[in-house]
Formats: sequence, structure tokens, C-alpha cells
Amino acid sequence: MKKKWLFILLFVVSIVLAACSGGESSSAPKENGGSGSDISGKTFTYATTTDAVGLSPIMTNDSPSANVIEQVYETLFQRNSETLEIEPKLAESYENPDENTWIFKLKEGVQFHDGTPFNAEAVKYTFDKLRDPATGAPRASLLESVEEITVEDEYTVKITTKYPYGAFLAALSHTNSAIVSPSADQKQDLMKEPVGTGPFKFVSWTPGDQLELEANEEYWNGAPDLKKVVFKVVPEVSTAISMLQTGEVQFIDNLPTEQINRLESMDNIDIQKIDGSPVYYFAFNHLKEMNQDPEFREAVASAIDRDAFVSKLNGLGVRSDSVVGPKVFGYDKSAENAGTPYDLDHAKELVEKNGYGDQPLKLLTANRANTTLMAEIVQAQLVEAGFKVEIESMEWATYLDSARAGEYDLTFLSWSNVTGDGSELFYPNFHSDNVGSSNRAQYSNAAFDDLVMQSRTTVDQEERAKLLDQANKLMLEENAVVVMYHGVVTSALDNTYTGLNLDSTGKWTLKNVTGK
Repeated sequence: MKKKWLFILLFVVSIVLAACSGGESSSAPKENGGSGSDISGKTFTYATTTDAVGLSPIMTNDSPSANVIEQVYETLFQRNSETLEIEPKLAESYENPDENTWIFKLKEGVQFHDGTPFNAEAVKYTFDKLRDPATGAPRASLLESVEEITVEDEYTVKITTKYPYGAFLAALSHTNSAIVSPSADQKQDLMKEPVGTGPFKFVSWTPGDQLELEANEEYWNGAPDLKKVVFKVVPEVSTAISMLQTGEVQFIDNLPTEQINRLESMDNIDIQKIDGSPVYYFAFNHLKEMNQDPEFREAVASAIDRDAFVSKLNGLGVRSDSVVGPKVFGYDKSAENAGTPYDLDHAKELVEKNGYGDQPLKLLTANRANTTLMAEIVQAQLVEAGFKVEIESMEWATYLDSARAGEYDLTFLSWSNVTGDGSELFYPNFHSDNVGSSNRAQYSNAAFDDLVMQSRTTVDQEERAKLLDQANKLMLEENAVVVMYHGVVTSALDNTYTGLNLDSTGKWTLKNVTGK
């Protein structure tokens, strides 16, 4: 009996010692950063200086919102970040039996987060709502070409277009073409409670503070390794970088130029830089009478020294005159120097000749680091040429509303070119159809409109490229905008993680992020 109790005592002691030792069994979870680390209980935090405006792909048109939407929703097609080709995603395959007919076979067995089946009815519901004028969707232009949507069977949808539309698949890869749950849309506000088919599900959102997602364990393409993702609003980018350094944050993007040296000196992060498709430009409000004066626009364009600004970007911007960038279909190298060159003396002459300095001008800007820097530099240059310019800075959502409503004289606008197609750059941003909505520059030119519509209504890609180049150069000849730079897409990721998919469009996905 004594031997039995002695055996039991020794067994218990051995368990206690093992538990107290620094040893780690093969099944024990490892700390973040270890080889093959278990991240199932970890929170992956992305810091953003700007909160989302909303969470519905139908009702939004801004990058902070799209960053969330990309994790929760999915599109029929996606752009391959390496080949830049458009490939099926929720679509299984497609046919194009004639120039105006598209037949899409959909993936089977996919469900929305609320259990609603993904099928042809869901596609029709989403696209009909997106293109319905009563909806007021900011990117309704994506489906402007659509004449009719027909459900052929549960997993087959036919779309008939009004005319041959060369950029149709690219349009269907856009974030704002993501498919929503019809049942969820009918019973709740998707701007506040999104329901998609993506790898992450919505949990909660405290506007101005943080938004939480969780892994979709039933995701059709395999559950993500990250189990909890937080989008944390950190208005001061320097604070976000400090949080990245201390491990409170695991990921930031759109790295500010003034902080790049600090970021590159940090041992615990990996920095990624990719020549991108985003374009950043100085815009005139073309509804204002003074901005309709060609010599006024020429004077402004002549006064802006873009090289002086790009030199401040520490390699995070590419100098170009072309509205269509090198990563976008329709780009032609001949447009690189087609804009009005910097000529301060000429600008001063035009200002003095026409009295342009007599009227104060409002330069509207969003309160983001690079945009603020751009505004301050350009304001000083315009003042030097004789203009009177005052900067008005706004937080992101308010700025978008003011720009869309045309409540400014001059401003800075940008476009991520998510589709990578020049027609889908020009039509929403500068075609007269979209004045008052996505055409925030309020630009209207019949010759330009015609070139853009021709580029949209042919499937001959060589012809499309020529038409887009002509439209591009027409804008530059008119000084319709002044291109400041083309973006370099950037990210900084805690180096205990890998697998971030960063695209040249600025889009990114967390599906394949995992611990090392």
C-alpha cells in the first residue's frame, strides 16, 4: 500500500515540475513570432488614420471603406496581382457568345455569412440595386453599360449590355461590384452591418474608434489563419508607427514620406513597396466660372512645380504628367511630358495680365499627411505666382461630401484605379455623365466624353488603347487637371507575420496572413 501511495506521489510531483519548467510540448501554443507560431488566439490589428465611411460596397466609394469591404465581401472576378489579368473569383467561368452578351457560371456551395446561399439571384439583386438610379450608388457607373440581367438557373446569370463593353470584366472585379446578401440587405443597414461571402465576418464597429472582424470558419476557400482582425483608428500616423514598433499594431499601409526613414530603421517590421496604379492630381472645380477660363488653368498649372513636391516623397511617388499611369491599361509613354511645364515667370505674367490675384481661392484638402504636405507646398507656389490661396482642411468623410458637392475652388483628388483600366479611370472621374457624383472635378467636355465612350464600346483592345491615349492628352492640353504624381503602394507588416497580399492598385487582403 505504501509503495502504491509513493508511486502516486512521485507521479503528481513529476506533473507539477513539468508544468513549472520552461519546456514546451509539441502541442503547446507558441508565442507570436516563433517558428510555425500559433496565432489562433492573437488579435491582428491594422491601424488607419481614417475611419471607414460605411461598410456597403453598393453605397461607398473610398479607400478606408474598401479596405474593410475587401475582407468581408467578394466579387465575381479579381485582378491577378502578378499578371494583372482579370480572373474568375465567385464566378466559375464565363462565355461571351456575342459582343453584347455575357453568360456567367457561378461557384456552387458558397454561402453568405448569414447562411443565405450565393447564387444567380444574389448577383442579380446586387447588380440591379447598384445600377438603380433610386439607390444613388456612388459607383453606379460600373454597370452603366448593362441593359438587362437574367437568371438562367440557380448558378447561371446572363447579362446583356447596351453596347460592346471592353472593360466589363475589369468593372466586375471592382470592390464596389462585390456581391451582397439579399436577405441581409432587406433586414439591416449594410453600411453598419455588412454581410458578404468573404474570409472574414463582421463583429462590431465603434465609429471613430475600431472595427472588429472574425474568421469565417466556413469560408469556401479555406478558413483564414487569423481569427480576429481589428481595424483601429489612430489619427496620428506617428502614434500608429509607435504602436507598430511596440507590437500593439501589426500592420499599416500608405506609409508617410516623412516617416519612411524611421520605419526602415525598425527591426521588427518588413516594408513592402510596389509601383502602383493610384494617381494623385490637382483638380479645378470646372463648374466655377474662373476655372472655365483656359488661361486661368494654364497660369495655375505653370505655377506648380511638381518636381519640388515629388522630391519630398522619399521615393514613394513617381513623377509623371500622364493621368493614365504605367500600371493602367491605356498608358502611353508619350504622355509622360505632355502637361504644361513649370514656368513661374509665365504664371506671373498671366496672373498680372488677367487680375487672377484679386480673388481669394479656397484650396480644399483632406487632413491626411501626404495631402496636407502637398497642399502646403502648392499653396506656397501659387502665392508666389500672385494668387491668393487659403487652405481648408477637413476630415475624410466630410471632405468626400464637400468635394462631391463641388463646394470648393481647387482641391486634390486621387484614384486608386482598382480595375487597372483607363476607361474605368476616365468615365467615373471625368465623364459628364457623372458630374455631381463620382466626377468630383465637375469636368465636362463633349470631345473627351466621345473618346471615353468609344474606348468603352469596343472590345478591340488596341483600338481602346489608342482612344484612351487621345483622351489622356486632350485633358493635359486643356489643363483639366494637373497630375502631381503616381503612387508607390506601401505597407509595413510585423515580421512575425507573412502572407499579406498587396496589389499595385493599393488593395490588400488578409486571407493568407499567418504567423511564421
